[in-house]
Amino acid sequence: MFQATLYFKQRRDCILNELLDGTDESVVIEIEEVQNDTVTFVLRAGSHADEFYERLAAADHVTEVVRLNDDNLLVRKPSCGAYSAIYKNHGMLRRQNTVAGSQRVYHVLFFRREDLKRIVNDMRELGTVSLGRLEEVGDRQAELTERQRTVVLHALRAGYYEWPREVKSEELAAELGISRATLHEHLRKAEQRLLSEALGLADDPAEAFADARS
Repeated sequence: MFQATLYFKQRRDCILNELLDGTDESVVIEIEEVQNDTVTFVLRAGSHADEFYERLAAADHVTEVVRLNDDNLLVRKPSCGAYSAIYKNHGMLRRQNTVAGSQRVYHVLFFRREDLKRIVNDMRELGTVSLGRLEEVGDRQAELTERQRTVVLHALRAGYYEWPREVKSEELAAELGISRATLHEHLRKAEQRLLSEALGLADDPAEAFADARS
């Protein structure tokens, strides 16, 4: 698995750009969920929490804004495009990313370099993007059992992770001589191991996530 730091300046109007326009400040956004064209995130607003809350609540396209505490806001709104470009090309965002004026700093995880190329090409249709640090994270062979590695590699080569998928899970399971349920179990455990390693989580991701939220 690889991680790329992408610097993205969006052309289209976005409420987050407006909040920080004309300032040198940056704020952290923690991605909670990306579903279809909607993104939910925690905005680490700090001393700007009151002002940001009022402006977000008044924005027509913001679906929901909730005051979590003195410093943090939970926001749900339509994606301005970058998240869709990342996720439809099999990328995954690390939890914390940064917004400074109209520029975003995204930390994107991906399995193949061609996925990164497609992510960058799609983001260039929305604004300007430049690649910062690119690194391989984790020891992919050591993190997976031999069987998990075999299943994941077969899934990659068969186009299971393409968009749209080039092979159905039933077909993939038949090619491997296993049940569909067993296929999904191998893929789920392999993906969890790879993501946990890449994100620096503990052996129990649920426990680590709970600790981070407390």
